[in-house]
Amino acid sequence: MDILSRLYEMTAFRELAADPGAILMLSLSFLLLYLGIKKRYEPLLLVPIAFGVLLANFPGGHMNVVSSYADKAIMEMTLVQIASEYGIMNMLYYALIKTGLLPPLIFMGVGAMTDFGPMLRNLRLAFFGAAAQLGIFIVLISAVALGFSLKEAGALGIIGGADGPTAIYTAIILAPHLLGPIAIAAYSYMALVPVIIPFVVKLMVSESELKINMKEQEKLFPAKTRIKDLQKVKIIFPIILVLMVSVLVPSAVPLLGLLMFGNLIKEVGADTNRLFVAASETIMNTATIFLGLSIGATMTAESFLNSQTLLIVAGGFLAFAFSIAGGIIAVKITNMFSKKKINPLIGATGLSAVPMASRVANDIALKYDPQNHLLQYAMSSNISGVIGSAVAAGVLISFLG
Repeated sequence: MDILSRLYEMTAFRELAADPGAILMLSLSFLLLYLGIKKRYEPLLLVPIAFGVLLANFPGGHMNVVSSYADKAIMEMTLVQIASEYGIMNMLYYALIKTGLLPPLIFMGVGAMTDFGPMLRNLRLAFFGAAAQLGIFIVLISAVALGFSLKEAGALGIIGGADGPTAIYTAIILAPHLLGPIAIAAYSYMALVPVIIPFVVKLMVSESELKINMKEQEKLFPAKTRIKDLQKVKIIFPIILVLMVSVLVPSAVPLLGLLMFGNLIKEVGADTNRLFVAASETIMNTATIFLGLSIGATMTAESFLNSQTLLIVAGGFLAFAFSIAGGIIAVKITNMFSKKKINPLIGATGLSAVPMASRVANDIALKYDPQNHLLQYAMSSNISGVIGSAVAAGVLISFLG
């Protein structure tokens, strides 16, 4: 009986029975795994995050990131001491997440996999990526009114940029104690872009506007200037943009700088191909794994199961919806003063969810006109949204950090 008693004490059954919150978090991890594996909602990050939640909420495993009250003491410890006293997940969190290292590395990979060609060919449409950042600032103001601090509101609002790494990077600096809920909200709503964009478009856009054919508009009102050597422009663009951002919004450089570096080594071609492969595959995949697991490990019952988390989830949805609406409104205003009309779906893709938002917009357009292919036009706004969200994050960090 003594042996059986010790075997029972060795297991986690007693702790789980005494902590219903842990059981709820395990259920959440199973739900996220289902969404990532079965439904294929952002599986590259949702699966690691879900598994991190699973690991963190088994009592006795010591795979959870400790609560923020111990943060100051841990910051004064070496990585070996953190691993020895608090476990390897805390070592990973403080080495890779708390330092803000992984989000910029992921941005470098995103840059290496992004073609800025559609945006450079349609710079007129790129401005709608800026208009789509409206949701960030509306939710920031609303969050302050609901009792969040300015830093917390800034971290919550950036979800509206629809860019997971940007939301995580901003949360690390402004509100690290909200990192888990913000990450889950950001990536969950990014996965729900095929649902959210049609919902907002149905409320705001008429059928006649959805039938605006961009190729027909190009024929009626052809562009007066065209880029003669697009490849050369694609090499110069990331260098010039980094110089401008470094002067105007220096706090955005960690994200935008590595985004542009990743794109540059892609566009240079064969001479930097090994760097391109490393950035877009090896480094990107490694960073994604550790980012997901570490964020999931912050989501214990103590830090996640509270009213604040529910407000963050609700605020994230509003941020997405207002960002989509902001882009649509900007297009509608432009059409009032321009002969060359623009399909409002292009404004709806000002989010950073590349290329999912553009594909969704293209599918909607094709339902109303099988000849209305606007993927390339939507990508212009969509890609500029990535840049816009990083700049918006830099502005918030400069003012609130």
